[in-house]
This record gives sequence, structure tokens and C-alpha cells, in this order.
Amino acid sequence: MGKTWNNRAWFMVLPVLIIVALNAIVPLMTVVNYSVQDTFGDNVFFFEGARWFREVMSSERFLSSLGRQFTFTAIILAIEIPLGVAVALAMPRRGFWASVCLVLMALPLLIPWNVVGAMWNIFALPDIGLLGYTINHMGIDYNFTNQPISAWVTVVLMDVWHWTSLVVLLAYAGLQSIDDAYYQAAHIDGASRWSVFRYIQLPKMKHVLTIAFLLRFMDSFMIFTEPFVLTGGGPGNTTTFLSIDLVKAALGEFNLGSAAAMSIIYFLMTLLVCWLFYTYTMKGEQK
Repeated sequence: MGKTWNNRAWFMVLPVLIIVALNAIVPLMTVVNYSVQDTFGDNVFFFEGARWFREVMSSERFLSSLGRQFTFTAIILAIEIPLGVAVALAMPRRGFWASVCLVLMALPLLIPWNVVGAMWNIFALPDIGLLGYTINHMGIDYNFTNQPISAWVTVVLMDVWHWTSLVVLLAYAGLQSIDDAYYQAAHIDGASRWSVFRYIQLPKMKHVLTIAFLLRFMDSFMIFTEPFVLTGGGPGNTTTFLSIDLVKAALGEFNLGSAAAMSIIYFLMTLLVCWLFYTYTMKGEQK
């Protein structure tokens, strides 16, 4: 006998779906409209076709900011994913200290992004900041306000401090879902700690790590508030990532056509990379 499906639940969530769809589609269509037109004011628009897209794709400014964005994202993923897994493995599984660790891991995620940037701006100041003063006192020349390498290191440290906790919590949830029978069988077989991690824990964490990777990729690739508050995109254009460059073009220079085209390219690149990674990751699962 076939199953009877009750679709009445869809009517309960339909209003929410409509609101979310409108909130996504209306701004997107506005951006698309600006990306194919130009204006000289007075609400008079001229159709430009793909002109803005050609200019953006051939712009050295766009390619430079895109390169900085990909570099930053690659560094963040290379640090936060392994570090988050390592911290999750080191955390206790049960008891009072497990609760303490979970609370401590959640604290950075509760702080607003602009506050994180302001905190690290004060923390890393070379003269009065605890981090900056300590590093300079050790004999290392450090000033994130005028040294490109120092600015990059500070932005990366800030993001690692803020977002590694997300990877930790997801990895920890994956570890908690593993049945004790797997560990008991591994113990009977005399498996090493590395073998347990490679053949039991890592495969069981595959789905949560996929989610962690996708979330961290999207967040780091679209990062704006923290580095903008911390460095303002400087020194020079050293930390002017694609999102910061986009805001400067749209609001600072009021170049709406170019900024709209850049936004669409930005969105499509993020969507494409996420889709490729998810498809590649789930390919082995389907087999």
C-alpha cells in the first residue's frame, strides 16, 4: 500500500517562503536593472547591455581585489578547518567541562561583526594595544596601520579568532553522533589514534565538515565589516577585498552600473564555487 502524503504543512510555511523570496528577488532584480543601464540623473536611464560587465572583467582594480579575496579565503580555510577539527577532538565528550568548553566556543560567535573589528583595532594598535605593544616590545616591528604584512596577519588572526569556533562546534556535533560501538571495535582491533581518526571520525564528520567549509567559504569570501572597521582596506589597497571595493565603487564613487555588474559577478562566483565543491563532495556519497 502506497504512502499518503499530507501537503497541508506547505500552506503553513508558504507565507514565509513568499516573504523570503520577495526579499531576495526584488533587490536582485534592482541590481540586474542597474547592471545593464546607465543614468545621468533625473531618473533617466540608458540601456548599456553588457558594457559594465566587460569593463569590470577587464579592470585591473577588480582582478586585484578578486585576487586578494581568493588569497584571504584560501588562508582562512587552510587554518580554520584543521584547527577547528583539532580543537573539537581535544574537547571532552561529557561532563561539566564539556559544557564549559561549548560555552567558551560559542562566545566569539555572539559578538557583532563591527564590534569584533573595533576590538581588534584597539587590541592591535602598536602603541597602546596589548597585542601591538607586546609584539613591538619583543623587538618585532609591527604596525598594521602602515605595514601590509602586519595588516594581513592582523586580519587573518581576527577572523581565525572569530570564526574557528563555528568549525569547532560543527565538528564536535559530528563527533558526538558517532556510536561508541565504532570505538569499541577499533579498540579490540588495536587501531592507533591516527587510524581511528582516519577511518572512523573523519568519514563520520564528512557532512558537517562540508557544511563548515561552505559556510566559512561564503562568509570569508563576502567578508566586509571586520576588515573595514579594522583597516579600512588599507594600508593603501592591501586589505581592500572584493566586498570592500564593491562598497567603495557603489557608495564612495556612486558608480552604480559598475558596482551592480560587480555584485552579480561576485554572486555568481560564490554560487559556482559552492556548487562545485558540494557536487564533488557528494559525488563519492552517491556512489
